[in-house]
Amino acid sequence: MKADLHIHTTFSDGSSSPREVVERAIEKKINCICITDHDVIEGAIEAMRFGFDKDILVIPGIETSTQSGHILGINIKKVIPKNLSSERAIEEIRKQGGLAIIAHPFDWPIENFIGGGEKIRALSPDGIEVFNASVLVKSSNKKALDFARKNNFSFTAGSDAHRPEFIGRGYLEFPDAIQSREDLLEAIKNKKGEPKGNPLSLWELLKILR
Repeated sequence: MKADLHIHTTFSDGSSSPREVVERAIEKKINCICITDHDVIEGAIEAMRFGFDKDILVIPGIETSTQSGHILGINIKKVIPKNLSSERAIEEIRKQGGLAIIAHPFDWPIENFIGGGEKIRALSPDGIEVFNASVLVKSSNKKALDFARKNNFSFTAGSDAHRPEFIGRGYLEFPDAIQSREDLLEAIKNKKGEPKGNPLSLWELLKILR
């Protein structure tokens, strides 16, 4: 069972409509996706509506811009306001029953979170993203995974896709089927997934900037 937990649509800075994201994920045999547009949830809601009667689990999410960096909210129902402190953003995500995940924490040119590992430890989020297919420096994924293991953090993985062809390039693979949001959250908390994927090349990353 494969779950790509970091995807963008045209409702933020992606080039794929929510419908196209769902269709492409199904085509690539991705069983679960989380739409994580920047600071909005309309794309996630539309994707859920389109995927409701299809063989895919669509989780509503967000990539919220905090004062320190980006935090993924996995399974949220309302927008998390921009520019909150990272502590407050995590609190707001948890109030909605979601998981607060530090996105691409060690990518270049600067670490996502000011203060790096020490800041993340102090925040004690619900997890960190240990594989992001769209990072500029590939070693940052290994650094994130090593950090998660050393500090006993739960973790997620995703493509961070901004174009349809990149959906599914990063994912968590679970040994068992995930039937519901609750199943997914529990599996993440219990570290049952294995991060996998194929990072984007420099040429592919340049295509995102066009």
